[in-house]
Amino acid sequence: MHWDFTPEQILKGQAEYRLEDFRRDLAHEVAMNVEHAGAEEFRRAFDAIYDQCYWLATGKPLAELLATFDDDPPTRDLLAALEPNLQANVEMLGAILQREIMDCVAQGRSLEFALQWVAARHDQLVRKSAGAVLPPC
Repeated sequence: MHWDFTPEQILKGQAEYRLEDFRRDLAHEVAMNVEHAGAEEFRRAFDAIYDQCYWLATGKPLAELLATFDDDPPTRDLLAALEPNLQANVEMLGAILQREIMDCVAQGRSLEFALQWVAARHDQLVRKSAGAVLPPC
């Protein structure tokens, strides 16, 4: 993806780009690359690529993620091949998550609370769980 701002600008609060924006833009990029795929194939590709970006943005090693796809060699091999091309996305997603953590801490919350809150917000967004209401940070 291409942005008119940098991850550093996100971290410094000089640009606003939220998790929802990142997911929307990544979905658009994936759709362009699998334009002839059906809805299910698109969803699987998007979910796997997004999960990889999130996994790496949160500092986890790629090998651990790939191991979860041992029963799905095509997906595992695709993710391994995509890894070098996702670096900018990983950096941007990492900056978005760090900014959210920093904003929460700036509101007087502990770092531990902020980490848990951002993880819960992420899970709620990804799972689109409408039932649970996340309290404000």
